[in-house]
Amino acid sequence: MSTRTTSASTGSRKVWRQLHREGIPVARCTVARLMQGLGLQGARRGRKIRTTIRDDGHERAADLLRRDFTASRPNQRWVADFTYVATWSGVVYVAFVVDVFSRAIVGWSASTSKRAKLVLDAVDMALWRRDRAGTPAGPGLVHHSDAGSQYTSFAFTAHLLEAGIDASIGTVGDALDNALMESQIGLYKTELIKPRRPWHGLADVELATAEWADWFNYQRLHTAIGHIPPHEHEINYYAQHQPQPAAGVSV
Repeated sequence: MSTRTTSASTGSRKVWRQLHREGIPVARCTVARLMQGLGLQGARRGRKIRTTIRDDGHERAADLLRRDFTASRPNQRWVADFTYVATWSGVVYVAFVVDVFSRAIVGWSASTSKRAKLVLDAVDMALWRRDRAGTPAGPGLVHHSDAGSQYTSFAFTAHLLEAGIDASIGTVGDALDNALMESQIGLYKTELIKPRRPWHGLADVELATAEWADWFNYQRLHTAIGHIPPHEHEINYYAQHQPQPAAGVSV
């Protein structure tokens, strides 16, 4: 099967599921035919350039996930990584923190520097958002990343320790050790960055990333969690478990 055929099939399936969620009954084959007639297809992923640079001078935490990207509740396991966006004014780096249970983007940050502050800011946003939603991250939370120098730095490790978070580090050059986050970065590049380039600089990347992350959490149907948005998946969990998040507050 060609890449184009696979992409078109994936795109029509998601559109078909979204239409049914909105109460619009339509056959999947009809959606596929209409999309083909309009020249529409699902976004296709391109090649990913690796940003991980190991620092052998930093002691690394153990790999606590061992490629097991599952969780039984929110705030049990977070995964993190960062990527880059080429702009007219230079390179912009964007870091993400994703909750394994719901696939929600709980934190992100953007900067023209890839120093440790980039990934620290993403974690701080995640902690702040969880506190604001009334579902704070408690003891036992594992933060998993690759072995990039930003994540193995003393500043980052100390920050996790202070927040009561257990650090987990995968191996260098092995995408499977952080496969979920590799997939998340791929979606970001495919659904936002590639279609809307060229980018001017940090400001427009930040604004677009904020809009995309909100759409991803509240509207985008995610296959891994039953074809519903991440926010809805968490709401369903909290409807059966305490505490429940405050009404109208984002996750």
